[in-house]
Amino acid sequence: MPYKLVYSIVLFSLMLACKSPEARRPVQSATGSFIKKSADRNKKIYDQEKNYIEKIMANDSTTDYISSENGFWYYYNTKDSTSTQNPQVGDLVKFSYNIKDFNGNVIISKEENGVQQYKVDQSNQDLISGVREGIKLMKVGETVTFLFPSYKAFGYYGIEEKLGTNIPVQSTITLHSIEQSN
Repeated sequence: MPYKLVYSIVLFSLMLACKSPEARRPVQSATGSFIKKSADRNKKIYDQEKNYIEKIMANDSTTDYISSENGFWYYYNTKDSTSTQNPQVGDLVKFSYNIKDFNGNVIISKEENGVQQYKVDQSNQDLISGVREGIKLMKVGETVTFLFPSYKAFGYYGIEEKLGTNIPVQSTITLHSIEQSN
Protein backbone atom coordinates (compact mmCIF):
# COMPACT_ATOMS: atom_id res chain seq x y z
CA MET A 1 0.00 0.00 0.00
CA PRO A 2 2.77 2.52 0.76
CA TYR A 3 4.14 1.89 -2.74
CA LYS A 4 0.80 2.81 -4.30
CA LEU A 5 0.76 6.04 -2.31
CA VAL A 6 4.31 6.93 -3.34
CA TYR A 7 3.59 6.12 -7.00
CA SER A 8 0.41 8.19 -6.86
CA ILE A 9 2.22 11.20 -5.39
CA VAL A 10 5.04 10.96 -7.97
CA LEU A 11 2.56 10.60 -10.83
CA PHE A 12 0.49 13.52 -9.56
CA SER A 13 3.57 15.78 -9.18
CA LEU A 14 4.77 14.87 -12.71
CA MET A 15 1.40 15.88 -14.14
CA LEU A 16 1.58 19.24 -12.36
CA ALA A 17 5.15 19.81 -13.60
CA CYS A 18 4.17 19.42 -17.26
CA LYS A 19 3.01 22.95 -17.92
CA SER A 20 4.34 25.05 -20.79
CA PRO A 21 7.44 27.14 -20.09
CA GLU A 22 7.05 30.87 -19.59
CA ALA A 23 9.16 33.31 -21.54
CA ARG A 24 11.69 35.26 -19.55
CA ARG A 25 11.25 39.00 -19.59
CA PRO A 26 14.21 41.10 -20.70
CA VAL A 27 16.18 42.79 -17.97
CA GLN A 28 16.65 45.87 -20.12
CA SER A 29 14.58 47.03 -23.06
CA ALA A 30 15.99 49.00 -25.98
CA THR A 31 13.94 52.04 -26.89
CA GLY A 32 15.94 53.33 -29.84
CA SER A 33 17.10 56.32 -27.83
CA PHE A 34 20.72 55.89 -28.96
CA ILE A 35 19.75 56.23 -32.62
CA LYS A 36 17.53 59.23 -31.86
CA LYS A 37 20.33 60.93 -29.90
CA SER A 38 22.79 60.20 -32.70
CA ALA A 39 20.44 61.66 -35.33
CA ASP A 40 19.87 64.77 -33.21
CA ARG A 41 23.63 65.18 -32.70
CA ASN A 42 24.28 64.86 -36.45
CA LYS A 43 21.59 67.46 -37.24
CA LYS A 44 23.24 69.90 -34.83
CA ILE A 45 26.65 69.27 -36.41
CA TYR A 46 25.22 69.86 -39.89
CA ASP A 47 23.49 73.09 -38.79
CA GLN A 48 26.75 74.39 -37.29
CA GLU A 49 28.71 73.50 -40.43
CA LYS A 50 26.05 75.04 -42.68
CA ASN A 51 26.16 78.29 -40.70
CA TYR A 52 29.97 78.29 -40.88
CA ILE A 53 29.96 77.74 -44.66
CA GLU A 54 27.28 80.40 -45.16
CA LYS A 55 29.43 82.91 -43.24
CA ILE A 56 32.38 82.09 -45.49
CA MET A 57 30.23 82.63 -48.58
CA ALA A 58 28.79 85.88 -47.20
CA ASN A 59 32.31 87.24 -46.59
CA ASP A 60 33.35 86.43 -50.18
CA SER A 61 31.44 88.93 -52.32
CA THR A 62 33.57 88.31 -55.44
CA THR A 63 32.42 84.72 -55.92
CA ASP A 64 29.00 83.49 -57.06
CA TYR A 65 28.24 80.41 -54.99
CA ILE A 66 25.67 77.88 -56.14
CA SER A 67 23.75 75.66 -53.75
CA SER A 68 23.36 72.08 -54.93
CA GLU A 69 20.38 69.85 -54.29
CA ASN A 70 22.79 67.38 -52.70
CA GLY A 71 23.64 69.51 -49.66
CA PHE A 72 26.85 71.28 -50.68
CA TRP A 73 27.88 74.54 -52.35
CA TYR A 74 30.18 75.26 -55.28
CA TYR A 75 31.53 77.88 -57.65
CA TYR A 76 33.18 77.75 -61.04
CA ASN A 77 36.89 78.53 -61.37
CA THR A 78 36.71 77.73 -65.09
CA LYS A 79 33.35 77.33 -66.80
CA ASP A 80 32.70 75.85 -70.25
CA SER A 81 29.61 77.47 -71.75
CA THR A 82 29.87 75.61 -75.08
CA SER A 83 29.73 72.01 -73.89
CA THR A 84 26.37 70.56 -72.98
CA GLN A 85 27.45 67.09 -71.87
CA ASN A 86 27.51 66.17 -68.20
CA PRO A 87 28.65 62.73 -67.02
CA GLN A 88 25.84 60.18 -66.89
CA VAL A 89 25.56 56.86 -65.05
CA GLY A 90 28.11 54.42 -66.46
CA ASP A 91 30.31 57.04 -68.17
CA LEU A 92 34.04 56.80 -67.50
CA VAL A 93 35.42 60.15 -66.37
CA LYS A 94 38.98 61.29 -65.79
CA PHE A 95 39.52 64.06 -63.28
CA SER A 96 41.94 65.47 -60.75
CA TYR A 97 41.11 66.96 -57.38
CA ASN A 98 42.49 68.15 -54.08
CA ILE A 99 41.12 68.41 -50.56
CA LYS A 100 41.69 71.49 -48.38
CA ASP A 101 40.34 72.72 -45.10
CA PHE A 102 38.62 76.11 -45.02
CA ASN A 103 41.85 77.81 -43.93
CA GLY A 104 43.43 76.82 -47.25
CA ASN A 105 45.66 74.10 -45.80
CA VAL A 106 46.12 71.27 -48.29
CA ILE A 107 45.08 67.94 -46.83
CA ILE A 108 45.40 65.87 -50.01
CA SER A 109 47.04 67.48 -53.05
CA LYS A 110 46.25 66.92 -56.73
CA GLU A 111 49.72 65.42 -57.06
CA GLU A 112 49.01 62.86 -54.32
CA ASN A 113 45.73 61.89 -55.98
CA GLY A 114 46.99 61.98 -59.56
CA VAL A 115 44.50 61.72 -62.40
CA GLN A 116 41.58 59.57 -61.26
CA GLN A 117 39.34 57.38 -63.40
CA TYR A 118 35.82 56.84 -62.17
CA LYS A 119 32.84 55.02 -63.67
CA VAL A 120 29.95 57.26 -62.64
CA ASP A 121 27.70 55.63 -60.03
CA GLN A 122 29.03 52.16 -60.88
CA SER A 123 32.41 52.08 -59.21
CA ASN A 124 33.26 51.17 -55.65
CA GLN A 125 36.16 53.58 -55.75
CA ASP A 126 37.10 55.28 -52.49
CA LEU A 127 35.72 58.72 -53.28
CA ILE A 128 33.83 60.86 -50.84
CA SER A 129 30.17 61.25 -51.73
CA GLY A 130 30.59 64.98 -52.37
CA VAL A 131 33.17 64.37 -55.11
CA ARG A 132 31.01 61.64 -56.71
CA GLU A 133 27.99 63.96 -56.79
CA GLY A 134 29.98 67.05 -57.77
CA ILE A 135 31.46 65.39 -60.86
CA LYS A 136 27.96 64.87 -62.25
CA LEU A 137 27.46 68.67 -62.28
CA MET A 138 30.55 69.34 -64.39
CA LYS A 139 31.46 69.45 -68.07
CA VAL A 140 34.79 68.60 -69.71
CA GLY A 141 37.45 71.26 -69.14
CA GLU A 142 35.71 72.84 -66.17
CA THR A 143 37.32 73.45 -62.82
CA VAL A 144 34.94 73.78 -59.89
CA THR A 145 35.54 74.37 -56.19
CA PHE A 146 33.10 72.57 -53.90
CA LEU A 147 32.40 73.33 -50.25
CA PHE A 148 31.39 70.09 -48.53
CA PRO A 149 29.93 69.74 -45.04
CA SER A 150 31.57 66.88 -43.16
CA TYR A 151 28.81 64.37 -43.93
CA LYS A 152 29.58 64.78 -47.66
CA ALA A 153 33.30 64.49 -47.00
CA PHE A 154 35.09 62.36 -44.41
CA GLY A 155 32.49 62.69 -41.65
CA TYR A 156 33.01 60.99 -38.34
CA TYR A 157 36.12 59.08 -39.48
CA GLY A 158 38.23 61.91 -40.87
CA ILE A 159 41.64 61.04 -42.30
CA GLU A 160 44.15 59.52 -39.94
CA GLU A 161 46.82 62.07 -38.94
CA LYS A 162 45.53 64.58 -41.56
CA LEU A 163 41.94 65.55 -40.81
CA GLY A 164 39.91 65.27 -37.63
CA THR A 165 36.33 64.15 -37.27
CA ASN A 166 33.33 66.14 -38.53
CA ILE A 167 35.34 68.81 -40.35
CA PRO A 168 33.94 70.41 -43.52
CA VAL A 169 36.34 70.63 -46.47
CA GLN A 170 36.68 72.22 -49.86
CA SER A 171 37.75 70.44 -53.00
CA THR A 172 38.81 71.83 -56.37
CA ILE A 173 38.04 69.37 -59.17
CA THR A 174 39.07 69.55 -62.82
CA LEU A 175 37.18 67.27 -65.22
CA HIS A 176 39.53 66.15 -68.01
CA SER A 177 37.39 63.79 -70.10
CA ILE A 178 34.14 61.86 -70.35
CA GLU A 179 33.92 58.54 -72.20
CA GLN A 180 30.26 57.77 -72.77
CA SER A 181 29.00 54.28 -72.02
CA ASN A 182 27.06 52.49 -74.71
